[in-house]
Amino acid sequence: LPDEESVSPHPTQLAEILARWVADAHLRTCLYSSEHIADVMRKQSLDISKVTYYKNMAHEELWFDCAQKLTSIIQQIIEFAKAVPGFRKFSQDDQIVLLKAGSFELAVLRMTRYYDVNQNCVVYGDTLLPMEAFLTTETVEMKLVNNVFEFAKTIAELKLTDTELGLYSALVLLQADRPGLRGTEEIAKLNEAVGRSLCLELDKTHRFPVKGDITVYAFLLAKMPALRELSMLHEEALSKFKRAAQHLQFSDLHKEIFNVDS
Repeated sequence: LPDEESVSPHPTQLAEILARWVADAHLRTCLYSSEHIADVMRKQSLDISKVTYYKNMAHEELWFDCAQKLTSIIQQIIEFAKAVPGFRKFSQDDQIVLLKAGSFELAVLRMTRYYDVNQNCVVYGDTLLPMEAFLTTETVEMKLVNNVFEFAKTIAELKLTDTELGLYSALVLLQADRPGLRGTEEIAKLNEAVGRSLCLELDKTHRFPVKGDITVYAFLLAKMPALRELSMLHEEALSKFKRAAQHLQFSDLHKEIFNVDS
């Protein structure tokens, strides 16, 4: 019989296999490829008429437009989660808890792909829009828009590869301290494995620290609480908006993921 070591893959091999799986899950569930986004950024310059169009949009209309785009991203995020190795082994209840808690955070991470650092704009549909296009007079909403753009910019500046962004998304999704989880041990184990894969990937492309001696990995971990804050801000803004516009009906998926009325 061959000795054990020759049978079981080396930890580095395992980490690389996991990275490939997660990267594949990420790329298959992104609405647009990085090439397409880069192409839009290259070809489009800021169109003031479009900015004005969104600025003059009725408050409810803008919310609805953003909610629809968010819902289609969340459909992709659910597909991504299901394709993360090990995710479907968790109980149905735990899968739901992780998705409800993590969906908005993962949507923000996906937005970083659409962020043009040079023009401080985001690719929205087929156009480039600056933060001003999304600002309303509502204070919680303004804070949310501000903070989301700020966060997206910070992550976009790191120039993560699709593999790294996929692994970081999986890491954010698989947090064992989300309230209401039962199988915390197995979730924490998978989170650790994804963390190792992300570390190895970053070693290849992001050798240099961000500032001082902070590695990109440590920087990304330190950003996770800010993502949670964004998610809470979004809930607060949404619940306020829903109270004010009770006649508006969001899609079933949107209501299920962000059940702020319950």
